[in-house]
Amino acid sequence: MKVAMVTGSGKAEVVDADRPQIGPHDVLVRMRACGICGSDAFYIAIGGVPPRQGRMPLGHEPAGEIVEVGADVSGLAVGDHVVINPMAAASGIIGNGGATGALGDYLLIENAVRGTSLEVIPDHVPWEVAALNEPMAVARHGVNRCKPKPSDKVVVFGAGPIGLGATLAFKSVGVSHVVVADLIPSRLEKALQIGADAVINSSDEDVVQRLIELHGEGDATIPRFPGAPGTDIYLDAAGAPAVVDTALAAAKKGATLAIVGVHKQPVPVEFVNVMSNEISIIGCMGYPDEIFQVTDDLAANWQKYALIVSHTIPFENLGKALELASTPGAADKVVVTFR
Repeated sequence: MKVAMVTGSGKAEVVDADRPQIGPHDVLVRMRACGICGSDAFYIAIGGVPPRQGRMPLGHEPAGEIVEVGADVSGLAVGDHVVINPMAAASGIIGNGGATGALGDYLLIENAVRGTSLEVIPDHVPWEVAALNEPMAVARHGVNRCKPKPSDKVVVFGAGPIGLGATLAFKSVGVSHVVVADLIPSRLEKALQIGADAVINSSDEDVVQRLIELHGEGDATIPRFPGAPGTDIYLDAAGAPAVVDTALAAAKKGATLAIVGVHKQPVPVEFVNVMSNEISIIGCMGYPDEIFQVTDDLAANWQKYALIVSHTIPFENLGKALELASTPGAADKVVVTFR
């Protein structure tokens, strides 16, 4: 079989490997699709992470088809289409420093338990959409951390895959009004197509004024603007300092700011405003409980989720896929597909 591997600092290659042999508690999955994550470019740049530094398998957004089932495995069968929990692998996190990666022809799932290490997804869901299960779980965790109520008014900053996933998640839990802000018109169009109630182009619109128009005014002890928007939840899926600055300056009393986008530099925070307006700042990382919480919604609304995928590239052209995914502005979501 072939597998993608970090082989040195700034270097990734497709190399030969032995096809895994299953044990009685394992299943073997033939990969059908695997998304490219921003962290993949990071791993390549630094040459992998210990203990796999210099030779680390890649890929942690997998979807595939079961081709072998161990004798003691129940609830799973050859031919099942599945999505996989990278965090549950006994040999370390799949594609994140563990012994295996999902950017390869086959993936061994040790101690396979349906609902824990993998879950069956209906056959009608296209493979490239099924591969969104892992990043959509990241988005759902960010939404869950906000503890939204149906009456809440929300703004999501960043209409990339996680921001769009969060928009879908907010709507799926019944939030009444979700606004998406971004700089790129094509992304904002996607946000409307998947169900955002309104969008803001932050390159040429006054974000705070538009939020006041959309969400009304709220009370603020120390308003930094003529009026505070009535927005209840600000979700940062962009990882941009300007988002944090805008949200904290505009937030009404009791608002929530959730950070799910990765910030690569420290961001200064004016805590007198946070204190006086009792703003909650929430960090969100990974998906402690959400990896299969999103699967049913993904299956039911796959046409909307499909809009998140901007490029599908065959595994034999992996170099192109990695380059495209790591070039700012070149792609929204790249998914590698397998024959």
